[in-house]
This record gives sequence, structure tokens and C-alpha cells, in this order.
Amino acid sequence: MPAFRDPSRPRNPSRPRHLAASLLTLATAAASALGLAAPQAQAASYPVPYSFAAGIAAELAAPGSAPPGADNWSCKPTSAHPRPVVLVHGTFGNMTDSWQALSPLLADQGYCVFALNYGGSAGSLFQGFGDIPTSAAQLSAFVDQVLAATGAAQVDIVGHSQGGMMPRYYLKNLGGAAKVHTLVGLAPSNHGTDLDGLTGLLAAFPGGSSFVGSLCAACGQQVVGSSFLTALNAGGDTVPGVRYTVIETKDDEVVTPYTSAFLSGGSSGQVTDITLQNQCALDFADHLAVIYDPVALHDVSNALDPAHATAPVCVPVLPVLGG
Repeated sequence: MPAFRDPSRPRNPSRPRHLAASLLTLATAAASALGLAAPQAQAASYPVPYSFAAGIAAELAAPGSAPPGADNWSCKPTSAHPRPVVLVHGTFGNMTDSWQALSPLLADQGYCVFALNYGGSAGSLFQGFGDIPTSAAQLSAFVDQVLAATGAAQVDIVGHSQGGMMPRYYLKNLGGAAKVHTLVGLAPSNHGTDLDGLTGLLAAFPGGSSFVGSLCAACGQQVVGSSFLTALNAGGDTVPGVRYTVIETKDDEVVTPYTSAFLSGGSSGQVTDITLQNQCALDFADHLAVIYDPVALHDVSNALDPAHATAPVCVPVLPVLGG
């Protein structure tokens, strides 16, 4: 769910056109420097920009494009990383602006990485606002494609916000538990948020104010106490056989209180809940910045490969932009 400016500051419609053109030129140049338009090669080494600005640049330069390192359908998993990783963006986000850091990071580590857009019209900037069970069915079909292409028996899923919660519907109701080994949620809306938080978040997007009046089924379904969340969490937060990791920031202004992101129950060792500030007092990531936070993304790598986990390095991380 991308943002690159203070949501309390309205956009200035009188901004000179030449400034907008200059920004687009700079964004295009930045995207070119990052290799965003280059063909994806399994053996490539990709830069990892820990900044949401890279996501915005990518969206401006190549709207709807797969993030670096992702969606190479000829990729075959290795014995070191036998499960492909599927990246699932959040409400109002998309795969392009959400995964410019994590996708190349995992690809450089040797994973087969895949990303999708869901819950929105094809080609639309805004995704993830449709009915959540319908979005989960889209995820189910995508996972089947990934398994068929790679020959793997299971995938791991990493999701942000709704993208960390919605796969739980897939696991519980659509047969996903047999096809998913690990689910990692970055600031997931597991136990809901408030509608003001979601609409306030949308105001942070370019052009977001014009979208507020549009239908957003997923917004209502993520409100605390919704019938969707009540049914999803009935009988426990987890399903047998899947490992869960939740990575959350105390400065989350969308999923509130931040502890509502965490999961409980399950068998011993099935759930790991991580509060970023307990690891790094310099981490001020908010709901958006968590997907461009080097501390949080190190935790993702640990969750996907716990046998080789290492302590993340504590570095300053800013709200909105990230590390």
C-alpha cells in the first residue's frame, strides 16, 4: 500500500506541468538505473532499494510490471530453497510499488519469486479493494500456476496488510493448507482495523481522494468485528500444518492497535509474533514503510529459512519511506 507524501498535506493542483514532467523523467531515470525494465533472468543479481521512492518510481516508469526478480516462470527451485515465494500486496497497493525491495532481495538469495495483482481491475493503479474471498480465489489459482510451473510441492507466502491476512482465508477455506508451508505477514490485518484508518491511508496515495467514494468491499471486511473477520477467526487463528510469522511495528497507524496484527493459538512453535521495536529502537517504520524496512525484511528471510536465521542489524528506518 504505497505512499510517498504526508497524508495531511493536500495535493496542489496548480503545480506547474513542467515540474510534473521533470518528476516523471527523474522517476524513469531512477527505474532505469535500478534495472526495472530489464528482462528477468534467474541468475541476475538485483539491487535492493530500501525506499518506497523506488516503488513509486517503478510504478511511474512501468505500471503493472512485475518487481525485479519476480515472475520468471522458468525458475526452478533449488535444494537450498525448495519452495517458491509468492508475494501478496495489500489494500490499494499493487505488486509493482510494494515489492521493489523484497522481491530482488529474495531472488538474490536464490529463491524463485512470484508476485500477483488481485482484487482490482486489470491495469488499475489500485488493487486489493475487492471482495476478500474472491481475492483469495485469485490467489489460489495463482499458487496453482506457480506449483505447476516450478514443480514444487508447496509455496511460501509473504503478504503485506490485507495480503498477510487474506491468505488465511485461502488456507482455511480453499484447500491452501496443503499447498503452503509458511505464511509471513508484514503488518497484517488479522483481527481488523477501523475504517478511518483505511480511508486515511488511501488519502496518502496520488489520486487517492478521487477513489474514496468508490466501492471497496475489502475495506468493510477488514473493520474490527466484521462478519468476515468473525468467521475467519472462528475456531482459532491458524490451521494445522502451516507455520506463521507476523512482523509488526508499534507505529502502525492503520492496523490499530498494532497488537491486533498478531496471531495466537496453534501448536508449539507454529506461530512467531515479532515486534520490530523490540529488536531495534531506531526502527520508526509505519504501516507503509514496513515493506521497505531492512530490519523487517531480514525477519522475512529468517522466517523463510529459520535453519540459517541471523539477528537483523539495527539501522534507522523512517516512516513512509523505510530504510
